[in-house]
Amino acid sequence: MSTADAVAREAAWLAAYDPTDGLPALLRTSGGPFDVVQAYLPRTPPARRACLFVLRSGIHVERFGFNRKINHHTFSLRITWPQSSGTGQAESVQSDLDEAVDLILQRVNGLFGDKTHGARFLSVAENPMDIDVQFDDPDITLQPRADLTARITYQGDDQDYTS
Repeated sequence: MSTADAVAREAAWLAAYDPTDGLPALLRTSGGPFDVVQAYLPRTPPARRACLFVLRSGIHVERFGFNRKINHHTFSLRITWPQSSGTGQAESVQSDLDEAVDLILQRVNGLFGDKTHGARFLSVAENPMDIDVQFDDPDITLQPRADLTARITYQGDDQDYTS
């Protein structure tokens, strides 16, 4: 598998929805909380939309045995959550973001007994301790942009190969 398409493969898994598999939808068109789930950050992100962008912060190529290698991708999900509330309460928006993050974690953890994200990888987020969620301080992010932001990082491993 190519390292160049890993971000697109992971974004496809996060955007996919099958009502029979028990995993939550992330895209609003399928009943999820996000308006946008896509690979890479666009030059001009949509304003006032709940967005989930799949990025990659690193690739680590591990060599083992005589000529075996495996590519480890560090995925970084960037979340932008608009401060939109009918009541004007920032608390409910922060709670809604927490619920959206929980849905993301369910999708990242994948199906019971299958951590391949639909055979896109050898494994993804195999060790739950390797998933890291960081919420930016709402006191800072609410004022200038009226958005909450967060990042989720975890590792995805490709199939091993010979070279």
